[in-house]
Amino acid sequence: MRILLIAVIVAAAGWSGYWMISSRGVENDLRDWLDQRADAGWIAEYGDVSTQGFPNRFDTTVTDLDLADPASGIAWTAPFFQLLRLSYQPNHLIAIWPASQTIATPQQRISVQTSDARASLVFKSGTNHEVERISAVFTDVQLSSTAGWTADMPEARLATRPSDRMLGGIDVALQATNLHPRNAGLDRLAATDLLPKRLDLLKFDAALRFDAPWDQAAIEGNRPQVTAMDLRLLQATWGKLDLWAAGDLSFDDLGRASGSITIKAKNWQEILQIGVAAGWVPERFAGTLESGLSLLSSLAGSPKTLDAPLSFDKGKVSFGPIKLGTLPPLR
Repeated sequence: MRILLIAVIVAAAGWSGYWMISSRGVENDLRDWLDQRADAGWIAEYGDVSTQGFPNRFDTTVTDLDLADPASGIAWTAPFFQLLRLSYQPNHLIAIWPASQTIATPQQRISVQTSDARASLVFKSGTNHEVERISAVFTDVQLSSTAGWTADMPEARLATRPSDRMLGGIDVALQATNLHPRNAGLDRLAATDLLPKRLDLLKFDAALRFDAPWDQAAIEGNRPQVTAMDLRLLQATWGKLDLWAAGDLSFDDLGRASGSITIKAKNWQEILQIGVAAGWVPERFAGTLESGLSLLSSLAGSPKTLDAPLSFDKGKVSFGPIKLGTLPPLR
């Protein structure tokens, strides 16, 4: 019995020492990375880094975080950020964001409010923290931009995984329900009763190939750029309006798209009417556009359903025979 007790005490002391050393290592790695960002010219300010969770967890919290990358102009401010993991699963992290945070770009500053925001991240073994898959859930989301728009939704979900239909690609799925976007154009629509205030469903399901892996270097340097997209489904349901899109695109070194996306829209006349009322479609072009779309819908066999390819050629976009202009490069 005495030998067993001694063995238990020794094992407990050994594990405690391991946890203390490992937790200090986790904290030092995070501090070193933040300090390296500052040395590289970033704004990388923080208050404190601490780890709890003894004996089986490493729950690390960084407070008063202020990060800004001068190359991209993207900045992020949060009162805290947490990374949680089990001691025996070093490649599996749970990320937790605070209820209030701010994301800034060169064009706008976005305030983000949530009741819960967390993600499960699994990294590949033996790599530079390359992400293998992600599953994220954001609830009671409220967005407010200095560019004059707001949005709220009860829930949004994001998931990624290695693609089984595109070699070297990543499957990306995003879904938001009961979305309520607002800006000046949508406020004008609200007065017309053409649309309900909330968008019932917004769904994106695609396989994407990038020119570099999403790993630690993707944050520190140039962001990976999309080179190919297999769009399985883009769906938007808003009252009586239904829009679906599917197809394939490739992107050159300048981010210009080539390929074809098939667009299917029910009640497309109402969609056009909404675009004019919101100011997205100039009223002087509405008649010409309606005539062209009427021809396309008649070819599809139903005057209320539009079913036509959206074609891309090095960024130039055509909808059936109608030339729409040039899409900005995807960078």
